[in-house]
Amino acid sequence: MLSNLFRNLPPVTLNLLIINVLVYLGVMLFPQFYEMLSLHYVESTLFQPHQIVTHMFMHSKYGITHIFFNMFALVMFGSAVEKQIGAKKFLILYFLSGLGAMSLQLLSYWYQLSDIPPEVLEFINTKGVETVLEGKNYSDPILGGYNAAMNGGMVGASGAIMGVLVAFGYYNPNTELMLIFLPIPIKAKFFIPILIVLEMTLGVANFQWDNFAHWAHIGGAIAGFIIVSIWKKDRNNFY
Repeated sequence: MLSNLFRNLPPVTLNLLIINVLVYLGVMLFPQFYEMLSLHYVESTLFQPHQIVTHMFMHSKYGITHIFFNMFALVMFGSAVEKQIGAKKFLILYFLSGLGAMSLQLLSYWYQLSDIPPEVLEFINTKGVETVLEGKNYSDPILGGYNAAMNGGMVGASGAIMGVLVAFGYYNPNTELMLIFLPIPIKAKFFIPILIVLEMTLGVANFQWDNFAHWAHIGGAIAGFIIVSIWKKDRNNFY
């Protein structure tokens, strides 16, 4: 069954699936590479340029749920989109959506840090980050936000896959989709905007219990929409 599934997957989707799984297994075996490959804020001492790419192939080390749902979406939607637009364009769509996701998430970190009172930043710089954050978790209203931005690593292919999902809806607007927790068929042209509005709502709310990078998801969706819109316009002009 699995062999038939792999044979039916187009090449880029298949290779992205394999790379993501191999990186996940590799980091599980060598956990010391987790922080090194995760994306950190550019002003963090943990940031390295290679993280711009490597974080797209990383997933949460706390269970398999994160990578399972991302890879499920990649197989379901990515394979369809790749067959429609071709391998080269699909690869461009995937990576540019991932970069769009990264850009908006980093911008949200910048905004979060700019909202911290200057006296708090001065206190952190004077005492040292490790001393100030000792015993503090991500739920702290001020230091928790600083900790999340400066020390928290962003991982996952979700941003890139959001761009793919938008492309799927763009090319297949009347295809009916169903949520696992809401087994009611919804056309893609309605489902995807609802999903994006939900992401924006959660991103603005910034709940303390919520550690999902919602702005990355939105950034990936925006990038994906811009890309397929440009391609559609160019195709119309060509013909």
